[in-house]
Amino acid sequence: MKAPITRAVTRRLWAPAACAVVLAVTAGVADLALFAQAPATGAPAAPAGRGGGRGQAPAGDAGAQDGRGGGRGGGGGRGGAAAAPVESRFPDLAGIWNGGGGARPVNSENYPWTKDNFPVLNERGQAFMKIFDEAIAPKYDCVPSSSPALQYDPYYMQLAQWPDRVVIRYEKDDQTRTIWLDGRKPTIQDYSLQGFSVGHYEGNTALIVETDHFLFDITGFDDYNGIPSSSLKKVTERYWKENGELKLTLTLEDPLILRQPASYTTRWLPARPGYQLEPWDCDPITSRAPIKMMVPKYK
Repeated sequence: MKAPITRAVTRRLWAPAACAVVLAVTAGVADLALFAQAPATGAPAAPAGRGGGRGQAPAGDAGAQDGRGGGRGGGGGRGGAAAAPVESRFPDLAGIWNGGGGARPVNSENYPWTKDNFPVLNERGQAFMKIFDEAIAPKYDCVPSSSPALQYDPYYMQLAQWPDRVVIRYEKDDQTRTIWLDGRKPTIQDYSLQGFSVGHYEGNTALIVETDHFLFDITGFDDYNGIPSSSLKKVTERYWKENGELKLTLTLEDPLILRQPASYTTRWLPARPGYQLEPWDCDPITSRAPIKMMVPKYK
């Protein structure tokens, strides 16, 4: 008669332990899923979960808010108190931003390049600008703009923040830039039209972005004046919010084209509610139509 009693006791001891393992694994999987699905509508998110011990619920969890979840004594469960808001360690820059003419009137302080900040070119840069023929501008073949023109073209953009990266999608040319925050280094394969971008946060105030590894671009500095940029181009951006606006100060260095760094500051306004980026859909045939109306510079 003792054997059945022993087995019954064993089952009683084993069952809670098994449940605990299952719950732990389930919670771990849920943490990973939340982490992977948390692009930022604000500052970079960490995985929600059990970091504070039993009873701590993820912020915004529906079960915790109505008193059903969060474990024993926490997150709105039995006897739990509401968690105090925690100030973010990172600036919330996410959203869709309007960089159109209303945000940046032509020749205003938010529009480069003006007589006050026009770049100081070296002899090579001056020679390129002098011989530039508008008809060969890559934009007429649907080739996208690159920094610094991409940032000040009068269109909308969308910015999303993740724990390891910031992603900026531009309505102009339907371009997407990834700014890595995880400390990775570029390789020889990372030269591209938009370059390779790394970044870090300046406390909870600003995002700092450094981009290099650009390809040579005949209008890489400015496609209105015909100023090129070389593979030595380096772009530094500082993004911050001020009075509800998204501000940017961009500084450009290129020793093959410029005598000294050039810089401008511009802004975006919040997009109207519900706005979504429009598809660019550049058609090469239509895009080249303006060339027929140009006065040829060369025969």
